[in-house]
Amino acid sequence: METEHIVKSYDQDLEQLDRMIAEMGGLAESQLALAVDSLVRRDPELAARVIDGDQRIDDLEVEIDIFTIKLLALRQPLADDLRSIIAALKLSSNLERIGDYAKNVAKRTITISQSPQLSGTANTITRMSTLVQGMIKNVLDAYMTRDVKLAEDVRTKDQEVDTLYTSFFRELLTYMMEDPRNITTCTHLLFIAKNVERIGDHATSMAEQVHFMVEGVMPEDERQKGDTSSFTMVKPEDAEGNQA
Repeated sequence: METEHIVKSYDQDLEQLDRMIAEMGGLAESQLALAVDSLVRRDPELAARVIDGDQRIDDLEVEIDIFTIKLLALRQPLADDLRSIIAALKLSSNLERIGDYAKNVAKRTITISQSPQLSGTANTITRMSTLVQGMIKNVLDAYMTRDVKLAEDVRTKDQEVDTLYTSFFRELLTYMMEDPRNITTCTHLLFIAKNVERIGDHATSMAEQVHFMVEGVMPEDERQKGDTSSFTMVKPEDAEGNQA
């Protein structure tokens, strides 16, 4: 009877860990959505709420760290349970970074909220953010249901985010070449887009951890990257063509 109680208590601990990850993930996804919404609306007050909201994500990471250490020390888990606990620890670290990137988007939104708006730029960032929010949601679902196929779909989506970022990078370079007065706003928008792209990378890393949790090995194939901004150059005639 005592053994049954211990097993039930252990199962409840693992379920509690899942709930903490789900809460943290939901907050991270919401923070990104609000940050991009503040950019689209050019709303510094909403952006400030995002900055303040990051503290709860940080607090949850600490709570999960303490909880997992307690589980490792008291339960001494093996095999599947051990991988689940380690995966939760790594997922919480990735989610904390996602919260930081969302906060950075909000900070830069406040900076450029009074600057002239560049046509179409907010739409591109919104498209990137929508993709990335879907990745976060799906990787959390994959974690909760131990669904390797869903995790793999998240990894595949990352290339689409990278491709959008590269295209946006080139577009902003052109804006800067057309008119030097655009440089400050474009620089902040580049950092905002990069933050969203990096969130996609963290969601992908989480998907790989889910794969490891379920299968006991990391994915064999290398992650496909679509970010070629490092090799992107815009020639003066490209900017002239845009002006025509």
